[in-house]
Amino acid sequence: MFRTPLALFRTLAIAEAISWTLLIAGLILRATADWAWAVSIGGGIHGFVFLAYGATAILVAKNQRWKAGATAIAIVSTIIPYATIPAELWLHRTGRLEGAWRREETDDPRDAAWHDRLMRWFLRKPWILGLLLVVGVVTVFAVLLILGPPGGRD
Repeated sequence: MFRTPLALFRTLAIAEAISWTLLIAGLILRATADWAWAVSIGGGIHGFVFLAYGATAILVAKNQRWKAGATAIAIVSTIIPYATIPAELWLHRTGRLEGAWRREETDDPRDAAWHDRLMRWFLRKPWILGLLLVVGVVTVFAVLLILGPPGGRD
């Protein structure tokens, strides 16, 4: 399904932009029709996709060996409505999303690091990696729901 880092990153960047639309629509419905539940739905979806995009950005940044600046731009772009789309376009245009998943060791000395070996092991087992990422995102999402919404409870 996500055979390249580009495919995965682009999918989550678009999903993040769509989730912003749902959140903004929920805010409008709350303000105009007094439908507070619309924010709960749009905000919940947005929060989940926000976390999934962040996890994806970190995974792709590690795989593509981005420097801190590019990684920060990818992650910070999720805070600004619709900014994941121009961030993805910039990363793609600058070649940072080119290439395949690094499943095999190369001559690059960075491939000998324990975290690179661990990442390659997970990349060779994408169902385990996907499940681990989903469980991680769901866990963080659940903890944040328990802690309460950003503006506090009514």
